[in-house]
Amino acid sequence: MIKLFDFELSGNCYKVRLMLSILGLPYETENIEFFPGRQHKSEAFLQINPLGQLPALQDADLTLRDAQAILVYLASRYDPNRRWYPAEPETMGRITMWLAFAEGLTNSISSARLHDLFNYDFDAGKCRQRAHELLRVLDEHLWFEESQGRQWLCSADHATIADIACFPYVMLSDEADISLIDYPAVRRWTDRVKRLEGFTLMAGIFPTSAAPAQRAAAI
Repeated sequence: MIKLFDFELSGNCYKVRLMLSILGLPYETENIEFFPGRQHKSEAFLQINPLGQLPALQDADLTLRDAQAILVYLASRYDPNRRWYPAEPETMGRITMWLAFAEGLTNSISSARLHDLFNYDFDAGKCRQRAHELLRVLDEHLWFEESQGRQWLCSADHATIADIACFPYVMLSDEADISLIDYPAVRRWTDRVKRLEGFTLMAGIFPTSAAPAQRAAAI
């Protein structure tokens, strides 16, 4: 059984839960109280992830840390059709590029969010400035893809782990006092992600108005 070391309010943990749900994989969770308990820095958890970061995942004898690495593993191991992590070299290269971009979203949006919600000592102004720089890049890329009849970050007709990696902190940007109003292509893309089969919610991320079944499930 897959085991996820999880914190409900973490966007990085959520992207792993979302991937597990989309792939239809059973798993168990162990909640690690990030705040205020700081259990991710406890001696017990440091035996699982010496970096003291969430999420971490165990599958049989394998232990993985880093959300992006976990997405790569799950898509490679449990998606036999390789839709979520295609083996074609150019697509793999593009996906890797956007996985790195997702780290930038974490370092900017998530840091501003931690400052605002949990009083972490980050320069929220610089984090928000960097977030807007990244969101402009994302919006321009998605606008161009749409103009070419493509709807996703790395593939014309279906989402990949790149979309899952970038989605959570974009959707949580409001909690970091970062508005998406100036990024219409980003907003259209987030609605497409919300319509994926197996999509699941987290606190702070709401269903699209065009997905009544998901809205009902959230009540």
